Amino acid sequence: MAKVLVGLSGGVDSAVAAALLIEQGHEVTAGYMKNWINAEGIPGDCPWEKDIEDAHAIAKTLGVELRVIDLIDAYRERIVDYLVEGYRSGITPNPDVWCNREMKFGVFLDYALAQGFEKVATGHYARSRSLADGSAAILRGADPNKDQSYFLALMTQWQAAHAMFPTGEMLKPEVRDVARRFHLPVSEKKDSQGICFLGQVKMSDFLRHYVPDSPGEIVDTSGKVLGTHHGLHLYTLGQRKGHGVASPREGMAYVVVGKNRERNQLIVGWDKSDTPGLYARSCTVGTISSINEPIPSLKLVAAQPRYRSKAEPARVEPLGENRVKLHFERAQRAIAPGQICAFYDGGRLLGGGIFESAE
Repeated sequence: MAKVLVGLSGGVDSAVAAALLIEQGHEVTAGYMKNWINAEGIPGDCPWEKDIEDAHAIAKTLGVELRVIDLIDAYRERIVDYLVEGYRSGITPNPDVWCNREMKFGVFLDYALAQGFEKVATGHYARSRSLADGSAAILRGADPNKDQSYFLALMTQWQAAHAMFPTGEMLKPEVRDVARRFHLPVSEKKDSQGICFLGQVKMSDFLRHYVPDSPGEIVDTSGKVLGTHHGLHLYTLGQRKGHGVASPREGMAYVVVGKNRERNQLIVGWDKSDTPGLYARSCTVGTISSINEPIPSLKLVAAQPRYRSKAEPARVEPLGENRVKLHFERAQRAIAPGQICAFYDGGRLLGGGIFESAE
């Protein structure tokens, strides 16, 4: 049995994770990560006060200590600054993946180990395993509709070795059933949505607080001016809605297919496979993080370019400096620089990296 610090968010998944670990005989303490309180006055709902209240109620029901751990400065430095600088430079960062690497299994794990804990547990729908060589592995969650292993793609072997995912072995309805069995006060609480720790804050409102609008032209792939955008940082490749350009063709839609930063132009095209810039068969992935064997040493992987997409077969071409070129068997839609590519071998997460460019 281990001494475990559970990241208790105030939601049902982490509450059940704590309950299961107690039932299994582990020595459990709960930790609420206080990362963001929206003191900036950004429009939107940041329910941290309610979440702390729920976390206290969960801890009381389970009879465990709850520590409220102030990580606001680290969150601003590692997540907020990362987000703002990424969008300002023209890429589309993924805060949820980065948050797991830098916060939950970064500063929170550092705190846990410094306090004498052996493991950190979360409510992620993923599974942890020990391989024959003694290394730690992360597998897809048992519930294919809730699998969150993609969001753990940038974790290291050291982080994986200290991670526990008790709810990853279960289907979501089973998690709700366990919550009711333990009489947890959040058994019927809705799943949280939105940016990691920011709550229901629109990304456009968040960005406008830090990056001023910079209006420019919206053009089609032939250069014809179709409208005006508010700033290139507010749009991402493949975006169907919110760009403000209505389609003159019934059954066809304009999507973002590129950005001309020199002219401050947003480029849109038809949402179809032969539209220039929308689909790519090859791409460059950098900042590679490998959980087990090094990704650049592999010949073939199953590469998942976004959370709600399938992992597709891809050939790996090493480029050095922790970078690879991926050659997909099938062209992939809207590969945006800054987004995360997760690598799998069947159901096992191999690691991940950040898209740098697509061809």
